[in-house]
Amino acid sequence: MPRVVILDYGSGNLRSAERAVQRAGADVEVTADPHAAREADGLVVPGVGAFAACIEGLLSVGGDKIIGTRLAGGRPVLGICVGMQILFERGVEHGVEAKGTGEWPGTVDRLGADVLPHMGWNTVRAPEGSELFAGLDENARFYFVHSYAARSWELDSELAGRQPKVTWAHHGEDFVAAVENGPLWATQFHPEKSGDAGAQLLRNWLRTL
Repeated sequence: MPRVVILDYGSGNLRSAERAVQRAGADVEVTADPHAAREADGLVVPGVGAFAACIEGLLSVGGDKIIGTRLAGGRPVLGICVGMQILFERGVEHGVEAKGTGEWPGTVDRLGADVLPHMGWNTVRAPEGSELFAGLDENARFYFVHSYAARSWELDSELAGRQPKVTWAHHGEDFVAAVENGPLWATQFHPEKSGDAGAQLLRNWLRTL
């Protein structure tokens, strides 16, 4: 049974994420302890609320260094919702700009949609060969709650065989719904709130640990 730490930095649906990952088949600990977070088989970085507040909380527990150390060693990290957004270079909300961890280039900003927040169930367009969405058909629906997103993807690997796999969704416009980039995976939606489809997705992630 893989050991998974859900990083507690004051933001995110920690207990619902804990229960969902446990049900998917992991031994789960919710903690901000840097040693436990670095050494676990998998690290989940949740996040809800404003980009600036989440990145401030993450930095306060050294979460950026924990993520960087894990990725340098090829150790899996899964970002969820704002926990995905803060992996980009910057976020802009209500005119406030904040720096992210910079694992990926690009900006998280307001979706161009008539109705916000984007709240509820939506389908996604996963790329061929996705491990994250293995066993899920194109009609699978996932639960979203957000008004901001990465509306473009700017990272291209120089190695053709190592291109990140980017999944898209649509609400007013296309936006990045999930990314598989080496050991760093992330979803804009909440797998822990996405029923059977979310449970399958979490099991897919656990298989890589």
